[in-house]
Amino acid sequence: MEKHATVSHRSWKHKFNCAYRGLKCGIRGHSSFSVHFFATILVILLAFCLKCSQLEWAVLFLCIGMVIGFELANSTIEILVRCLPVEQRPKFYPALDAAAGTVLFVSFIAFLSGILILLPKATGMLFLNQ
Repeated sequence: MEKHATVSHRSWKHKFNCAYRGLKCGIRGHSSFSVHFFATILVILLAFCLKCSQLEWAVLFLCIGMVIGFELANSTIEILVRCLPVEQRPKFYPALDAAAGTVLFVSFIAFLSGILILLPKATGMLFLNQ
């Protein structure tokens, strides 16, 4: 119990440094992050060009944050399973699959949300330019 008490007395700067280090650790070596970051940049550029409202921006950023957050959680589970002895890993494959399924589900919902927000604006812009 004492070790837990000393951890809670860390400075905010130390806590943020640990969180930043964890963010880098969760992203490194996971190829799916490059896909998510590419999609994020694309969505932000489209939303900017299509002049999205504040509410639309909020929904888009919420979707982006949820996908990246769940991907980080998935990466955390993968890192933990890799720490186990090889013979114990198969017991945890259902957890890995469930975490990956969660990322897939949240990504699909984010994709649909993006389509609902961006597609009408894009088609409206295309038809106005004719």
